[in-house]
Amino acid sequence: MFKKANKVKLVTSIGAGPIGGGWAAHFLAQGFKVNAYLHSEDEIDMFNSIVQTAWVSLTKLGLAGGASLRNLEIFTKLEDSLQGTDFVQESAPERLEIKQGLYEILGRIVPNDVVISSSTSGLTMTEIQQKCSTPERTVIGHPFNPPYLLPLVEIVGGKKTNPDAVLWAADFYKISGKSPLVMKKEIPGFVATRLQEALWREALHMVANEEATPADIDNALINGPAPRMAVQGQCMAFHVACGEGGMATNLDQFGPALKLPWTRLKAPDLSKELRDKMVDGCAEMAGDQHFEQMAEDRDKKIVAVLNAIKSN
Repeated sequence: MFKKANKVKLVTSIGAGPIGGGWAAHFLAQGFKVNAYLHSEDEIDMFNSIVQTAWVSLTKLGLAGGASLRNLEIFTKLEDSLQGTDFVQESAPERLEIKQGLYEILGRIVPNDVVISSSTSGLTMTEIQQKCSTPERTVIGHPFNPPYLLPLVEIVGGKKTNPDAVLWAADFYKISGKSPLVMKKEIPGFVATRLQEALWREALHMVANEEATPADIDNALINGPAPRMAVQGQCMAFHVACGEGGMATNLDQFGPALKLPWTRLKAPDLSKELRDKMVDGCAEMAGDQHFEQMAEDRDKKIVAVLNAIKSN
């Protein structure tokens, strides 16, 4: 139904802002040709500045074979930017009426075997695709900012999306150097932003109650969980920290603390079902690795992160 993900040569990036420009830079660095659609010529200088700034960091990270800024072509006519495209990454303004109108046009003029992906951070694809005549190939591919540096892209479809389009998008993003996270269902804020928002709201509570200053909060994060979190997520960090017993020991030992006022967020009930999901999920991530091996690997990577921070 869709073009093979490994055959994509030309990407159309829609949007002149930091996300649209960041995506364009990312795809260029991965060796793709990029057609960038901007709303007007007034946006060209800003867009080029975003791409040029990103290119400095991307060059340091390493470019794919054939990667070049010369592979970028800028258009101010949408139809022209879509000629011969193999994939569309839409990063238009976060207004539902704009995106719905845009997808109505894209649904008519983009070939049916081309997947169309939105960078939206606050809308659902079910909302966006309402006026699209071919909603089955529309997905959300939500990046973490800046999209040219951070690998995460969260993928989810709408009610009218063909599940094959979601799988295709995951394959393509992986080929293009991203770390795709395919979501099970549509939820506001996706995964990473919801986790970030929980942390942010607690920080605001602490500042409002004069329990900590903004500097205290950032100091606690930078010199505490942040370096570890760069190499090991929250679930595996707690799993490895409890040694042989892993997550099961963590939940049995510290589960009662969920009732303590350590956060303004209401904790869920630690039911057997939730406990089993956490224990089984961590065991699956760990695989055959022993906790000592995982702890050693964690420490080695944290040292690398800290040394990288010191050297800069």
